[in-house]
Amino acid sequence: MPHTEPPVIEINDLHKSFGELEVLKGVSLSAPRGQAISMIGSSGSGKSTLLRCCNLLEDSQSGEILFEGEPIRWHGTGLARRPADRAQVTRIRTNLSMVFQQFNLWSHMTILENVMEAPVTVLGRPKKDVEEAARSYLEKVGIGDKCDVYPAQLSGGQQQRAAIARALCMEPKALLFDEPTSALDPELEQEVVRVIKALAAEGRTMIIVTHDMRMAADVADHVVFLHQGKIEEEGPPEELFSNPKSERLKGFLSATVPA
Repeated sequence: MPHTEPPVIEINDLHKSFGELEVLKGVSLSAPRGQAISMIGSSGSGKSTLLRCCNLLEDSQSGEILFEGEPIRWHGTGLARRPADRAQVTRIRTNLSMVFQQFNLWSHMTILENVMEAPVTVLGRPKKDVEEAARSYLEKVGIGDKCDVYPAQLSGGQQQRAAIARALCMEPKALLFDEPTSALDPELEQEVVRVIKALAAEGRTMIIVTHDMRMAADVADHVVFLHQGKIEEEGPPEELFSNPKSERLKGFLSATVPA
């Protein structure tokens, strides 16, 4: 029997509520190693909540989350369910780097210091090694000349690329992107899209929540369409975008994809 490597992230029948409002209604998702997964859907469909559940920034009420085949351990049930092992949560989070919509760079630190901070303070890596890696990642995202400036001195596109370099410097097993281009003007958006495409071409494991249908189609190996807290349809991008099966997806694409 051939050995089958478990997905980096696997979610089975996940339910998530905020009080009485059920946001995720039994979602299952898999992110195999080296694949890019795009999540699309209208605002309020549960995309960002699902991503935050992946990274254990939100507690789910039922269902299973596994990281490289290792299940998250829980105690309690329903709205009282919490991770049972904080050390497990910390270890998994350090292997899942998240890039947010609003950059979240520290304004009092230079760009280089921003990228170095977590590997040095959280992972305890030697500062000299981290600085070398940080400079390399800043070069990779096209802002190697901005090491010594502060976030306020950069454009939005440059700040988001710095945030991607910061995520990469953790050497994560997977990258999670939450609407990485939605706060940017179209011209700056393309700077970030080019970086994400290059990362996908390298075979990095990624889950990308995006409103950009062109990026979802170009970058992803697999696209998931969420509607009202459920996966309405999923499949390879060429199939999902050219031949949608569900009426909801057809309507969504007709409203979001330029003719």
